Amino acid sequence: MRADPARKADPSPARHGARQVFLFLQGPITPFFAKVADSLEARGHRCLRVNLCFGDWLFWRRAGGINFRGTRETWPAFVADLIDREGVTDLVLLGEQRYYHKVAIAAAKARGLNVTVTDFGYLRPDWITLERDGMSGDSCFPRDPEAVMALARKAPEPDLVPRYRDSFLTQVIWDMAYHLLSNWLWWLFPGYRSHQVHHPALVYLGTGLHMLRSKRTGPRADALVRRLREAGTRYYVLPLQMENDFQLRAYSPFFDLKTPIHVVLRSFAEHAPAGSRLLVKVHPLDPGVRNWQRIVRRSAVKWGVADRVDYIDGGNLNALLDGSQGVVTVNSTVGMWSMRADKPTMTLGAAIYDIDGLTFQGNLERFWTEAQPPRRELWDAFIKAIVANIQIRGVYYKGEGLEVAVEAAASRLDLTQGAWLEVRSRAARQQQGSGATASDGLAGIEALQNA
Repeated sequence: MRADPARKADPSPARHGARQVFLFLQGPITPFFAKVADSLEARGHRCLRVNLCFGDWLFWRRAGGINFRGTRETWPAFVADLIDREGVTDLVLLGEQRYYHKVAIAAAKARGLNVTVTDFGYLRPDWITLERDGMSGDSCFPRDPEAVMALARKAPEPDLVPRYRDSFLTQVIWDMAYHLLSNWLWWLFPGYRSHQVHHPALVYLGTGLHMLRSKRTGPRADALVRRLREAGTRYYVLPLQMENDFQLRAYSPFFDLKTPIHVVLRSFAEHAPAGSRLLVKVHPLDPGVRNWQRIVRRSAVKWGVADRVDYIDGGNLNALLDGSQGVVTVNSTVGMWSMRADKPTMTLGAAIYDIDGLTFQGNLERFWTEAQPPRRELWDAFIKAIVANIQIRGVYYKGEGLEVAVEAAASRLDLTQGAWLEVRSRAARQQQGSGATASDGLAGIEALQNA
């Protein structure tokens, strides 16, 4: 008999000596999930995995795999029945905003189960994020400065010296194998629909060409930054993000990347100090599907600042930030690099680091002249708190760093080893609201539509 979905399961069965049953969905394109499952089963737990496409199967070559070949319409009933039938206690995945994952998370939450999300670390280069419920706007990490300080007081001093190197080449090879084979062998999973916006072949070709061009454009960007710094020119930075990234699609008020470009350039034109410049930096892995240089140039012309806006591709990020007056971002991790460099920073979307005392909390028009650097003691506390609670050491793709990450993840997931960060529920966070910066972004959109 199918279990009653309304019945709340004990979210922490391992605390009472019972084994946990983990259901893994799509994860990083690496053996990371399979290896974590090996470690968890060695601890006495049980692990399952739903393969939604050929790439999922390719990176789960072990027991516990279940191939779902149905359509999106049949997925909700399938995953709910699987959770009930197998007695699942924990859901583990990457990308909580993917359709299949959102449905599974809703089913898990209705049953009081644990949901754990992983992705590349907020810290780089050898950290991985592992946190409850979700990331960015769905993170349980507190946004209240005093709560962050309280967490830090309980945390040990973090060792931030890089220890493990990852392999970008391995990442590229595995990523291409996953997406291209899933695309070519679609008939093995005929009902699957990817969350990707563009065809993978187009993305790989465009990204490859972009990386080749950066060998030429990177030195030009460095030379421009060097000239501006030597001349004492005040400049601000707008780092662009990947338009297909859920950070933009799900955790910001913007429906595309073109809109925040217009919002920021218009505000810069109307409110930034005379003589200052704005440097717009494209994402290093942007596939070039849209011509951002042309979009930036046209926006600068429209708002009358064509002679004060520079588009740069590549170059040394540390040097760029060190010489800047501040950074405006939707919610890029560049914002954390900016605060580490002691620069005023503002987000236009939801970000885990968007905390009063770290980022500017006023509206965008005031940022250019009023923003202050982050409070150093709060920044140090923030780093201590995230390392202790939602980051694990290691990498996804290479050798020793992968093995270290696997054991760290298994230890966090195994609830006999300790408790998760439970500071603020998603419901409480939604009641509090999304904050001033998201409202500012929406106001900026409305202003553009009326312009």
